Amino acid sequence: MATITAAMVKELRETTGVGMMDCKQALAETDGNIEAAIDWLRKKGLSKAAKKAGRVAAEGLIGALTDGTKGVVIEVNSETDFVARNEQFQGLVKMIAQVALKVGADIDAINAAPVGSTTVAGAIADAIATIGENMTLRRAAALEVSQGVVASYIHNAVIDGAGKMGVIVALESAGKADELAVLGRQLAMHVAAANPQALDPSSLDPAVVQREREVMADKYRQQGKPENMIEKIVENGLKTYYKEVCLLEQAYIHDEKGKSVAQAVKEAEGKVGAPIKITGFVRYALGEGIEKQTSDFAAEVAAASGQK
Repeated sequence: MATITAAMVKELRETTGVGMMDCKQALAETDGNIEAAIDWLRKKGLSKAAKKAGRVAAEGLIGALTDGTKGVVIEVNSETDFVARNEQFQGLVKMIAQVALKVGADIDAINAAPVGSTTVAGAIADAIATIGENMTLRRAAALEVSQGVVASYIHNAVIDGAGKMGVIVALESAGKADELAVLGRQLAMHVAAANPQALDPSSLDPAVVQREREVMADKYRQQGKPENMIEKIVENGLKTYYKEVCLLEQAYIHDEKGKSVAQAVKEAEGKVGAPIKITGFVRYALGEGIEKQTSDFAAEVAAASGQK
């Protein structure tokens, strides 16, 4: 049996774009023959998957899964919305969420986790080869409380637990779990609709607050406000800003009278039978932050025909 060297694995990886472990296995299966290993990978569909890896995957599904005191939310991307309606892809997203609930939110740990006779990364590669589009596990987040619940909400659900937006909210409390679960779902719906940037003012990035402060101060200077008044006006302006971007300060969407989320949570303590603390939330919207490629069809045709 041939000795599989690091140089051989590196060469095969550079030739095919396939992951290191798959390249090593291919070489082992083909007694170190590079060309045979390439064919082995192609037969497995892995080389085909690698060729698709450069394409932008900005569609897909957000998956959210909770189990009592812990929960996860993940984003698995595909190239087209059509694939998000594919049952194999939907099953893949649910499986990855289940793995993440067990191993945590580290992407490398999720990809390396065993599922059946392969790993999550292997399952993704198999799906790429079968379905014919690039796919990627883009991100994952997890929340956990020592007592209480982690609740979830999926907006625009395609299947149970997966859709275009997912939210998880963690509630620390010794109160009734069933009442906490109801409140948690309502809060998750609020987060989906109101898109808070932080839990409270102290959780905001100081640089973001400073930038907001400077923008407001410059605006009032241009309006001719006296310098000795600007600081006070800005501080009042920041209070309004906090009500817009901080979860506990926001007007609760489920209350017509405009009470804040903090007030709503305080009132809910009566039903729950114990103090409640929101310890965290995560909101994933599909494709946010991904720069989608746009194509000029006429330019593509002209380029293909050698025209400018």
